[in-house]
Amino acid sequence: MSNVMWQQAVEWLAAAAIDPQECKREWDHGTGTVLLEAGRFWDVLTVPDRLGLLALDIMWRNPLDVPGPTLVDCAAGRVGFFLPPDPVSEWVGCGVRHVGRGSWVAVPPPYRPAGRLEWLVPPDGAGTLHTPGTLEAALREATGTLAVLAPVSAEQAGPEGREWR
Repeated sequence: MSNVMWQQAVEWLAAAAIDPQECKREWDHGTGTVLLEAGRFWDVLTVPDRLGLLALDIMWRNPLDVPGPTLVDCAAGRVGFFLPPDPVSEWVGCGVRHVGRGSWVAVPPPYRPAGRLEWLVPPDGAGTLHTPGTLEAALREATGTLAVLAPVSAEQAGPEGREWR
């Protein structure tokens, strides 16, 4: 990404802060993360990391549809997909959480990781977000793939879930 694109990404993200200038100062000189309000410019759909990483990989298959901003929380084992705000949709699935209006999201700057948070796909500064239909299709395909793989993983485990060696 060019410096202009990074700056646009910073401005786009910081616009969701109560005080955009303070947000940028915190990214540059503070802990590296800020809390940004969801529901105005974007919502975040979080899923378990295994599901999210596979879904993101599926979305990368189509070179004409670049995925939107995607954040990983390494400590929590979650992947967050930034999508348009939608107060009506209900996302359902095991471990799926929809973060919208009235919620806050810890966000690192788009140009570097901060602590346990890292951008897998940083914001592009133009406001590109995940398309809900594309994200849903990728999550469904990833869920199907993981369901097929689950019995194989279970077969490798011995009594009390210990792996055989």
